[in-house]
Amino acid sequence: MKKIIITVTAFIALTTTSCKKDYTCECIKNSPSGQSSESYNTGKMKLDEARAKCNDGDKSETILGQSYTTDCSLK
Repeated sequence: MKKIIITVTAFIALTTTSCKKDYTCECIKNSPSGQSSESYNTGKMKLDEARAKCNDGDKSETILGQSYTTDCSLK
C-alpha cells in the first residue's frame, strides 16, 4: 500500500510540473510598404515565460501619419 501511495504521488508531481522548452516566437510587421515576418528562439523557459517574452515584441506606432504594427505570437 505504501508503494502505491508513493507511486501515485510521484506521478502527480511529474505530470503537474511545468518543464522548460525551447519555443519559437514569430513576429509579423505591418507597414504602409507591406508585411514581413521574423522568427526567433526564446531559449529554454516555461510556457508562460516564453509567451510573456514573445508578447513584449508587440507594438503599434504612427510616424508621420503612417501606421506601423508588430504582432508577435508563439508557434
